[in-house]
Amino acid sequence: MIIQKKDYLFQDVKDLKGVGLQLSKYLKNKKIEKIKDVLLNLPYSETDRSKLSSLDKLEVGKIHTIKVIVKKLIFPRIRNLPNKIICENETGKIEIIYFNSREGYLRKIFPINKHIIISGKVNFFNNKYQMTNPDYVTSLDKKDYVLKNIQKYSLTKGINEKKYRSVSDQVLKNIPKIEDWLGDEFIKKNNLLDWNTTIIKLHKSEESKNIKSKSYRRLVFDEICANFLTLSKNRKRIKSKKKNKIFLKKISSSIISNLPFKLTSGQKLALDQINNDLKSKTRMFRIVQGDVGSGKTIVSLLTIANAIESGYQCAFMGPTEILSKQHFNLAKRIFNRCKINIEFLTGKTEIKKKNIILKKLNNGEIDLIIGTHALFQKKIKFKKLGLVVIDEQHKFGVKQRLDLAKKGGKDCDVLLMSATPIPRTMMMSLYGDMDITKITDKPSQRQKIITLSKPEKKINEIWNFLKKEINNKNQIFWVCPLIEESKFLDYSSAKKKFDIIEKKFPGCVGLIHGSLEKNEKENILKKFLEKKISILVSTTVIEVGIDFPNANVIIIENSNKFGLAQLHQLRGRVGRGNKQATCILLFKENLSKNAIKRIKILKESNDGFFIAEEDLRLRGFGDLTGFQQSGIKNFRFADPLIHDDLFKLAENFVLNIIRDVNEKKYNFLLKLFDKAEIMNIEEV
Repeated sequence: MIIQKKDYLFQDVKDLKGVGLQLSKYLKNKKIEKIKDVLLNLPYSETDRSKLSSLDKLEVGKIHTIKVIVKKLIFPRIRNLPNKIICENETGKIEIIYFNSREGYLRKIFPINKHIIISGKVNFFNNKYQMTNPDYVTSLDKKDYVLKNIQKYSLTKGINEKKYRSVSDQVLKNIPKIEDWLGDEFIKKNNLLDWNTTIIKLHKSEESKNIKSKSYRRLVFDEICANFLTLSKNRKRIKSKKKNKIFLKKISSSIISNLPFKLTSGQKLALDQINNDLKSKTRMFRIVQGDVGSGKTIVSLLTIANAIESGYQCAFMGPTEILSKQHFNLAKRIFNRCKINIEFLTGKTEIKKKNIILKKLNNGEIDLIIGTHALFQKKIKFKKLGLVVIDEQHKFGVKQRLDLAKKGGKDCDVLLMSATPIPRTMMMSLYGDMDITKITDKPSQRQKIITLSKPEKKINEIWNFLKKEINNKNQIFWVCPLIEESKFLDYSSAKKKFDIIEKKFPGCVGLIHGSLEKNEKENILKKFLEKKISILVSTTVIEVGIDFPNANVIIIENSNKFGLAQLHQLRGRVGRGNKQATCILLFKENLSKNAIKRIKILKESNDGFFIAEEDLRLRGFGDLTGFQQSGIKNFRFADPLIHDDLFKLAENFVLNIIRDVNEKKYNFLLKLFDKAEIMNIEEV
């Protein structure tokens, strides 16, 4: 098949010479389906086959390249015995062993009394050096193909180095000259390379192993640009839709004046930005990012009041039933003096009541519906939905955000809330299609959480403290990293700790972990919320979730094993009321330097944004487990910590060329990093 040069990189790998159905399946296991995927599968090391080794100085278990004369071919007629080729030179002899190889093929590559080059791993059997199924066998006139440092790629079952190298070399040989989307002046000014040179260097030199090399940095810059371009285009789709909305805020002003506390400056700024969005001629698509306890929910409810007063229905979605119910109860208290009709809907709502709610929603008799993801089932229809609020415990990708924006039609504003502080370096790459509001301060009545550290061997000193807390009607979280004991990890288990604490405080302790059924988990949380139990032993499933205003103590075992950001999220489960809260970090002895730093930082600061930045510095982007689980790690080559300057450069670059997003050269970039499919999603 003749492949057109202009489409070469985006053809299927099956179009390459020597890639049949079976090999293409193996390549697909490595996520190599298009020819461009071969280019983006960078080598991770090299195999040195460049030097000819003497047969009397071979090292067992190592790869050697040898020049020998073929002396004898032995093909046993007994089944399952290997074929054997005897080779020698002036320094000694070696046996080449093959299993399940055709006789005709071996006679062809091992001509008698001819010099050949062989490269492979050496072993020793029956006092003789052997090579079993060597990687390379070639004639002297083709020795340059073998005698060199050969790139090593991460491969999968069914693909050996030789086979993959033939695929890679074929692709590199046929790369078309790509019109670079970066101008020569820009490339030179920012110490980058042109695209074609970049790809060749990454596969033919050591530069792919150095993430700070010029060629690697160029690939990183392109990947970041592809991501930013996608988000910018997504933003344009969402924000371009016009709307004719009246905007009133009499109700919210009345609510603010009757609150038992004053809004923080961060909350006021957030409200101003949101209100400007609501009355603008473009749709709102904004995320409010605030630390635990910063008052995001109040801001969202005041926004809802403005939308309802302006004649629109609102939907508020929480990640779990118990958290959604808490939002529902808070909304009823906040709106108790207002003529706002509120209903609660989840998957557990009984059918009869659910049908009544659906009918009222369709008729416009319900102003605000609060619930779980059940709110967005196809059969649920609104008369005039004007605002969707998502308490975003999980992270939406670009496509999911587009789908979300479609829910309410062209005139529906969308507000997301996130309680996970994210370093500034990563914000643009995650939410570049959204407007971003940060609430960095906390309500004045909210006291700083006292954070203490204690070695686990002194755990007995804690029991009297807990007894006093329970007598003062305070509740306690006790967090363990494991559900059950492990033979391999020296971590505390929740089940074992539950048994220990239950003996000391009988009838006062509950246990919750990720293996429990959803209903069972929510029942235990409900008991804790209703103060039927005083101590909740848990794994990290309580890291994000509902508000327990009476929980004033959290004890975290093996705290040295957690990242800073995760420890801060766990600590945020207490201190939600007006009382002074305490966090006790238990640790094992012989802490690493980083573990000591993490505990010290946590004891000194309650600022989630500062802690997230420090966590990024200490652990590195690739190690931030919480971010990975949240879908934040969406780059293959870029590292927001190491390539911080390229993120800033790409942000400015994209802002300057955004009008040219649809140009052919940028479409190539988007296709290269699999962003084109997202870009081609129909208009919202």
